[in-house]
Amino acid sequence: MTDETRTEVEQVKEAEVEQVKQQADVKQALKQTSRVKPEEKPKAETKDKLVLSTHVIMLMVLGALRYVLQLSLFGFTAKHPNLIQLIQGLDLAAIGIVLTLAIAKIGDVYVIGRIDSPVARYNLRRVAKLALGLLMVFFIVSAVVHNWYTTVAALSLFSLIVGLAVQTPVTSFLGWIYILARAPYRVGDRIKIGDATGDVIDVSYLDTTLWEFGGGDLLSTDHPTGRIIKFPNSKILSSTVYNYTWPLFPYVWNEIKFSVAYNSDLAFIAETMQRVASAEVGESMKRQIRVYRELLSQTPVDQLEVREEPSVLFRVNANTWLDVIVRYLVHPKEAGRVKTRLIRRLLAELNASPERVMFPKGDAR
Repeated sequence: MTDETRTEVEQVKEAEVEQVKQQADVKQALKQTSRVKPEEKPKAETKDKLVLSTHVIMLMVLGALRYVLQLSLFGFTAKHPNLIQLIQGLDLAAIGIVLTLAIAKIGDVYVIGRIDSPVARYNLRRVAKLALGLLMVFFIVSAVVHNWYTTVAALSLFSLIVGLAVQTPVTSFLGWIYILARAPYRVGDRIKIGDATGDVIDVSYLDTTLWEFGGGDLLSTDHPTGRIIKFPNSKILSSTVYNYTWPLFPYVWNEIKFSVAYNSDLAFIAETMQRVASAEVGESMKRQIRVYRELLSQTPVDQLEVREEPSVLFRVNANTWLDVIVRYLVHPKEAGRVKTRLIRRLLAELNASPERVMFPKGDAR
């Protein structure tokens, strides 16, 4: 390969890496790794700064009004104590509302703005608006009741009763927020959580739906069972999630094992299995894996352990045979089809040389 050709290959590789980096899920996964720093921090736009400045001015005005109301001007306070108390309550409620709006705006710019997924940002903003509305109702009720202690006690008791009555839905709702913020999985991922294995087909406010694969053992049977699995999002807060389609490396290692005699031609077997597996995996898969290795180099994962070429291993079997294992990388959703094709091609190649490849025969299996 000439220097010019090598330069062209490197440029193509860099372009492919950059293209993958622009994907929203890859950006989010890179941000979650310890070695990668965000390319740019969210910044407040001019209109956001104007809104925050307006909130500050309103807080100053409301604070000045509260100070004036506390003064005894011309005996007005003594003559109309109830009216002054009502105005003070409304003023304090307005201060709480404006302060809450300012904090919500800051959170929207610097917290929700960090999330790459537009869908996640939209859903979190809806949740923030709901919480903001509840806080405003609290401030208004407090201003009318004139007794903060009574209001807080009543709301606390009400929240406790409601929380005990709908504990699972509330926890599932918090789990949904966690899924949006941390993205342990998303629609289209193949995951395992508890005894449930499959592809995520829906993530709602309260539960997650899987299209079941494997029936309990994802990597040994890679085919759908025809069933769907629903579990509450609260499960994410207390269970380990295995995600087989991590955006920075959406592949898994798979193995095919045969038993052969000790006096077989081991070098021939290794060469044949490695060649057949390499041909089946394909050059396009190897190129994609090289691209993802570049992404892994920016994370704590040792990308040098990720080999795009299949490898062949030998192990001693307890039943007087050797186990020969070919190990290769494959996308989890292609694992079943690739394994089936590989087994057929491997057996065809190995059986063509029975004098060099000695499989178990008769009852000696």
